[in-house]
Amino acid sequence: MTEKKKILRALAGETLDTPPIWMMRQAGRYLPEYKATRAQAGDFLSLCYNSELAAEVTLQPIRRYGFDAAILFADILLLPQALGAELWFVTGEGPRLSTIENQEDFDKLKSAAEIDEVLNPVYETVRILSRELPSETTLIGFAGMPWTVATYMVAGRGTPDQGPAHALKDSNPALFDQIIDLLIEGTIEYLSKQIEAGAEVVKLFDSWAGSLKGDDFDRYALEPAKKIIAALKARHPDTPIIAFPRGAGERYVGFAEATGADCVALDDGVSAEWAAENVQKGVCVQGNLKSSHMVTGGDDLVRETRKIVDALSNGPHIFNLGHGITPDADPENVQLMIDTVRGK
Repeated sequence: MTEKKKILRALAGETLDTPPIWMMRQAGRYLPEYKATRAQAGDFLSLCYNSELAAEVTLQPIRRYGFDAAILFADILLLPQALGAELWFVTGEGPRLSTIENQEDFDKLKSAAEIDEVLNPVYETVRILSRELPSETTLIGFAGMPWTVATYMVAGRGTPDQGPAHALKDSNPALFDQIIDLLIEGTIEYLSKQIEAGAEVVKLFDSWAGSLKGDDFDRYALEPAKKIIAALKARHPDTPIIAFPRGAGERYVGFAEATGADCVALDDGVSAEWAAENVQKGVCVQGNLKSSHMVTGGDDLVRETRKIVDALSNGPHIFNLGHGITPDADPENVQLMIDTVRGK
């Protein structure tokens, strides 16, 4: 069945009559069944590390909607936790991490070779999904990219402009480079283990790449992606890799070619027409409907969905949102989007 899976065909460069579809954060707080399972788990981190329940929430949107892919339910901050950072979640506010402010803080972290003790439950989730997903559904693993993960490790939380990470890379580049290098090594090991457990595709999320400009974008977004992808391809040459340098703008052009990615995911800050002209030249693109349409629905959702499908119809395309679906989304709008993509 593997060669017939639509997402794998698109990632191999095939232009399909109807694009395959999945949705970032498709397993999440907009679904009542997810809320029930999370309540059963007790809290977010307990859900991430309970292999059976994490597999269950990954499967929920597949049962409800029949997406062409399931993405592993986890969090990008599990890796820094496995490296020794303290991680907790504040209800209504999001994640908190112990911070790296100096060399002493960094020296307390573990090596990339030591992450499996914490992350083994994630690999078990992948193994469960590999057994239980429908045969036509592709299983996607993922990790955060070093720059994005580093912004949380330096600031201890999400910030509007990633200011603390920018300040550290400018004031102490040697220390910041150590953080990035450790995260490169850890991400390679983490994703390699996901692939060994059954992930058929992996995705690299660089959610804050857009705050990097000029040479910083090359050094902290492009080069780490290139190193991670090269190492993964050396170990797993048949596993496609999707890269998502969110907010990259003009830097989307040539990003897949420069890094070795099989597909570049687009945020909604660029138009599908622009992407077709500038990015989708011999490379698969993914995206890029605004997440807000999952809240508002209606004719605008249908029109914009069709517009994206039409604009990207002359090359390999995976339909997705430009970022993750939000908790206030209406599940009925997700079905409307899928029906529109599939021409129902």
